[in-house]
Amino acid sequence: MPPRILLSAGEPSGDLHGEALAAALRARWPNVELYGLGGAGMERQGVRLLAHTDDLAVMGVAEVVGRLPFLLRLLRRMKRELGDSPPDLLIPIDYPGFNLRLSRSARQRGVPVLYFIAPQVWAWHRSRMASLARDTDRIAVILPFEEALFRAAGAHATFVGHPLLDGVPAAVPRARFCADAGLDPDAPILAVFPGSRRQEVSRHLTAFMEAARLVVEARPDVQPVVAAAPGIPGGTYTGIPTTADSWQLLLHARAALVKSGTTTLQAAITDTPMVVAYRMHPFTFALARRLVRVPHVALANLVAGERIAPELMQEEATPEALAAALLARLDEGDERRGALEGLARIRAALRPADSASSATTAERVVAVAAELIETR
Repeated sequence: MPPRILLSAGEPSGDLHGEALAAALRARWPNVELYGLGGAGMERQGVRLLAHTDDLAVMGVAEVVGRLPFLLRLLRRMKRELGDSPPDLLIPIDYPGFNLRLSRSARQRGVPVLYFIAPQVWAWHRSRMASLARDTDRIAVILPFEEALFRAAGAHATFVGHPLLDGVPAAVPRARFCADAGLDPDAPILAVFPGSRRQEVSRHLTAFMEAARLVVEARPDVQPVVAAAPGIPGGTYTGIPTTADSWQLLLHARAALVKSGTTTLQAAITDTPMVVAYRMHPFTFALARRLVRVPHVALANLVAGERIAPELMQEEATPEALAAALLARLDEGDERRGALEGLARIRAALRPADSASSATTAERVVAVAAELIETR
């Protein structure tokens, strides 16, 4: 009998990783039944969706409140699925507020749990690491320092490498990229990443665009380009060139202004010196300041174990401060050279020790899944 696997991704990034995972699962078991929560990418790989990420992707304590009734109804529905027709395996993908509860329910019903992309409880709620160990059979972690942290908490954790490394495209010719974006191929490009969610874009875009304007004022040769996020109305970005291809933008950019998150790792992988900023709802930020216990906010800096990229949070993220930090990374000098050396260390750390293997991150996760399914 082919296995039945319940996947649960609640955000666009989770859908992206879930799409690759679903493809790898189907390569291992061609007739596997895949169903659960996800987006268009997972659906393309034959995952039968019970709910779409468009209805699930919210961020911050204050923002979640308005969606709470819907999320609670969905959680009850998923628990019924686990009880009425138990799958052979549950694979939650990130999305901790929802998936931690779902994992506990699955374990209570005897359904094995393989958590892919562990919640960052080591940053904001270390006491929950023990709970995550209790409520999972295996954890596939994607940041190199996480394996030891979760193992110390009693979890069976495996570092599978970061999935971004599997999706880096080759750079298209610069002339073609610049022609498509209406840019001068001989002038430096400043990549601007205000976020992928509407909430993020609304909080970052004005300050980021003003910072870009100040950079151009000081360096008229610099060309700012915004990474336009899927699902954000095109009219949101006015007065500045855009592209939907974030990888190609970073591959051709000299420096980047990015919101904190996975994009910091993309910038590290593409060797793009960056400045990191983040703004959130004041209540969420006040709560985060009380709970978060890590020395850095940017994932790239956490992987490096040092402040490779400047971090400007909340009130610090003024256009003037952002522009000053960007200019130091656009110009040749010690700050730019130090940033490039640090980015190389980050890239090396994102691969498992057996990096000679040709296996992708998704294939490594499937190997763990096979251990759980085939030993039942």
